Amino acid sequence: MTEILIRNATVITMDAANGAVPFEGDVLVEGTLIKAIGRGLVAAPDATVIEGAGKLVMPGLVNAHTHSSETFFRGRYEKMPLEVWLLYAYPLLMGPVIEPRLLYLRSLLLAMESLRNGVTMLSDCFFDPPAHELDRLGTVFRAYEDAGIRANVSSGVMNIHTLDALPYAREVMPAELQARLAFGPPITASAYIDYCLAAIGAFDGRAGRLKFMIAPSAPQRCTPDLLTACYELANDRNLPFHTHVLETITQAVTGPELYDKSLVRYLADLGVLGRNTTIAHSVWVDDEDMALMGAAGCSVAHNAIANQKLGAGVAPVRRLMDAGVTLALGTDGVSSNDTARIFDVMRVAALLHSATGPNYEQWLSAAEILQAATLGGARSALLEEVTGSLEPGKAADLVMLDLGAYPFTPLNDIAKHLVYCENGSSIELVMVNGETVMRDGRLTRVDEAAVLAEIRERVPAYLAQHAGIEELNAPFEPYFAEIHRRASLRHSGTYRYAGDAPAWPSNRAGR
Repeated sequence: MTEILIRNATVITMDAANGAVPFEGDVLVEGTLIKAIGRGLVAAPDATVIEGAGKLVMPGLVNAHTHSSETFFRGRYEKMPLEVWLLYAYPLLMGPVIEPRLLYLRSLLLAMESLRNGVTMLSDCFFDPPAHELDRLGTVFRAYEDAGIRANVSSGVMNIHTLDALPYAREVMPAELQARLAFGPPITASAYIDYCLAAIGAFDGRAGRLKFMIAPSAPQRCTPDLLTACYELANDRNLPFHTHVLETITQAVTGPELYDKSLVRYLADLGVLGRNTTIAHSVWVDDEDMALMGAAGCSVAHNAIANQKLGAGVAPVRRLMDAGVTLALGTDGVSSNDTARIFDVMRVAALLHSATGPNYEQWLSAAEILQAATLGGARSALLEEVTGSLEPGKAADLVMLDLGAYPFTPLNDIAKHLVYCENGSSIELVMVNGETVMRDGRLTRVDEAAVLAEIRERVPAYLAQHAGIEELNAPFEPYFAEIHRRASLRHSGTYRYAGDAPAWPSNRAGR
């Protein structure tokens, strides 16, 4: 079996013994796994030897929450709360589904950017309305297989009408607009579970690094029987149960308005909080919510950049961690973040939570941020025994950086450099499952120039078509803005009816 020896490097393992403390040593890879870590390791005569002097070897980063569906909408929207932004990034009135080749390229582009920036594993909440089709899900899996990345991939589901998943929607939206939102019968719990079983059979375990995950979109968007069926299947197959909860102030109002309790309490009462549960966002949780999440062993995918761009708020990360919740980091989609770089999320998360209060002892340390970006992300994906740290017997998912590059010059504390200084520009090598997928600035599995050229050629026509879809959805914007406004006032205790929805300006591209 082929061996690779990285020798005389500075190593950060993120394991229980060493955490983010660097030491000088060697990393020996055999096949897909790390064989040994230490000093003076001896490899087989035919091993590939990589000189690590002046280099840093660390675990690959884990993107705990993203959406490949948004990859072509980079740089398209701004100044929109989630409920308004969804109208355009995930339109209610849709056109034809994206063609298979563009679907492949969209997923491949996300994988390429991720690998270039040290992300060796991602959890993709792929959403492909209006139907769930194995062939289209298979296209996403094929893109990740071809790129060489490790991934958990879902086919996100919802089966409650959009207007019934939002407070005030039925009362603020004119009947003629409501009538345009006739989506047909929703998918049933049994039909979705049948689909998931077929997806598991077809794709779970593919290439030794790709898995299917169960992803009901959000509690208010899914019927109770769908949520419980998804959770039971996730537990039965040891798969993540990945959902969005309490991202925005509107969702903070949604639980009390629709269920007379918070959305976290609603999930707890349904019995779907557990070790398999990963909650994306968790911004508007209270102490009781956090206690329930911690007691259940949940994980939170903290999307520090996307939460700010969409004005969602600042998650109470320290209190979540103190409650026993596992912290992971996610970019969210490339439309609500505009990059796939976890290094960016690390920096923003560290800085953001230093501004949450004067008690600086509660601020997040660089070591805690690194933990969230590696082993915390792996744990949220149920892969902590596979990846997230450098340990013998675990997958060889690692990144090598140049310690002589600008972000490390002059060198002080490596963990702090990684969190506050690095942006991915110092990366020289990326390995996934023992395979070198990026070396010396070149992706080894993909003709990067050809892919980017094809995207530049094909995507403008798709975006022009999408602009027409945006125009179809624009009449709904004032009413979704009013829902956001009412929820904000309701949550602050100052709600009062203000008449017709205001004609607030749009911030879509081209307007």
